[in-house]
Amino acid sequence: MSFLDQFNAIIGGIAAFLFQDAFLFVLLGTGVLFTIWSGFCQFRALSHGTAVLRGLYDDKSDPGAINHFQALSAALSATVGLGNIGGVALAVALGGPGAVFWMWLVGLLGMSIKMTEVTLSMLYRNTDDPDNPHGGPMWVVSKGLAELNPKYTLLGKAIGAIFCVTLLAYTITGGVMFQAWNVGAITQEYFHVPSWMTGIVLAIVVGMVIIGGIKRIGAVASRLVPLMVVLYLLGGSYVLALNIEAIPGLFKLIVVSAFNPQEASGAFIGGTVGYAIMIGMRRALFSSEAGAGSSPIAHSAAKTDEPVREGVVGGLEPFIDTIVVCTFTAMVILSSGLWERGGEAVYDQTPEIVEVGSGVWSVEKSLAPVKADGSNWRDGEKVFVILKGDSNSDTGNDLHRLNASVLISETGAASLEYAQISMGAAPQLLDPSIYATYPGATLTAKAFDSALPGLGKWLVTLASWFFAISTMISWSYYGEQGIVYLFSEGAVSRYRYLLCLLVVVATMGFIETPQELDNFSALGNGLMLWANVPITLFFGYKAMAAYKEYIGRLKAGEIQRNPNAPSFFREVLTGKDVE
Repeated sequence: MSFLDQFNAIIGGIAAFLFQDAFLFVLLGTGVLFTIWSGFCQFRALSHGTAVLRGLYDDKSDPGAINHFQALSAALSATVGLGNIGGVALAVALGGPGAVFWMWLVGLLGMSIKMTEVTLSMLYRNTDDPDNPHGGPMWVVSKGLAELNPKYTLLGKAIGAIFCVTLLAYTITGGVMFQAWNVGAITQEYFHVPSWMTGIVLAIVVGMVIIGGIKRIGAVASRLVPLMVVLYLLGGSYVLALNIEAIPGLFKLIVVSAFNPQEASGAFIGGTVGYAIMIGMRRALFSSEAGAGSSPIAHSAAKTDEPVREGVVGGLEPFIDTIVVCTFTAMVILSSGLWERGGEAVYDQTPEIVEVGSGVWSVEKSLAPVKADGSNWRDGEKVFVILKGDSNSDTGNDLHRLNASVLISETGAASLEYAQISMGAAPQLLDPSIYATYPGATLTAKAFDSALPGLGKWLVTLASWFFAISTMISWSYYGEQGIVYLFSEGAVSRYRYLLCLLVVVATMGFIETPQELDNFSALGNGLMLWANVPITLFFGYKAMAAYKEYIGRLKAGEIQRNPNAPSFFREVLTGKDVE
């Protein structure tokens, strides 16, 4: 096993520990707790939250830098992105249709978690500069513990610093590298542009936006995110309309697969119920960031003097992100059938499986057979075969994927060079089929293409670019607030340069497979959750008390809409109401 394989195994092991079943159920329990405690705040998010979003309760004299719509857009730009395109594809490819059901569950419960953590950040945000407030879990724990007892001031600051370290870890992995890698992969797949060139362009664009701070990020996000979400949903609606008769069956498949093992079929090697739960929950958490404590940082910049008001707006995030956008992606992929696709090519003569080390096996290097569609192999193209060997706890059977890369010689001959796998005894090829690897967003794009050739190439590539850019600029701001808390404003410029450099590094080939990508993003997300969930649970009673008091005043008619509220389309949508 190579050094990179060993390193990836270590990262995967740490990520698996962070997302062990017990912790995921704690997170679900947290969602159930706040859902019941608040009296199903999801309803208030969908009703009162949308009214707040339209500017009906705005007051220009309130402290803050951006309006509610811009705050939600900035937060959504970090969540509605490649997690919805590439992350959902990864969940279906690895966990099967049942993973989608668990994504829905986490999305609904995540609304209550998001409302709680945003409310807490609004209660404890730093408004020393009313036009440039700072907030997030680091301020909640530092100010909250000091409020309980001055003796805990240093402890609160230390815990806040720990959260900021985990925040920066995820900014680097899921917030930046995941986005850049996926865009590089899909652009190279469709337009044959070297991934590193994509990285350079992304770094330049991101750098030009983040230098303007939260006001520029909010302005860009409030225009970019709604446009791209609408275009993406329109494209998805077209694909689903072509497969309208299959939709009821797909919903049934999702529900049935959520509680029953999924058998292997084509490129899908099977999945246990437990694995579907783990993959679905992990991808939903990665996509919506419920419990991670990141989006409250963007919401803390909202212009309001009512903390709960921004909290209910924050509760809309998981609904839009997971229940709406992720569902569209999942249905497009499932309706295409590509998640259980057939082979890209078939061996005429099956290559031998050789032992390359003690208990380490690989498929011998061989010439690549002709593709079924007659197209040519590309140098560096990723494929895999399915091996039958040791028991696989994830799939509930004895099947395993073994990745390979296409190598084109100087003479133009295409050969396949395989990775290695550890097993107690020699594995066997399940069949002579060679399956194309569609990492992340590429699978979604192929699904769109199956309905209308070229649709995925243009729609998903365009969406991937803009979603990735919007995600990276928001996450850069999150990390920036961590830098400010840990150091000072003076360290921000160096941090921005480093982040842009990492955008390029992510596209230079160090991350090769979806599994590696999943391991790194899961590691960053897991670290944030372990740091923030205890903070949210410990101070949750503060948010619940504020929520019940606010809703009580709302029901009593004490909170009135602003008769001079700004026009949504002319002022709120454009941000002119806070200029």
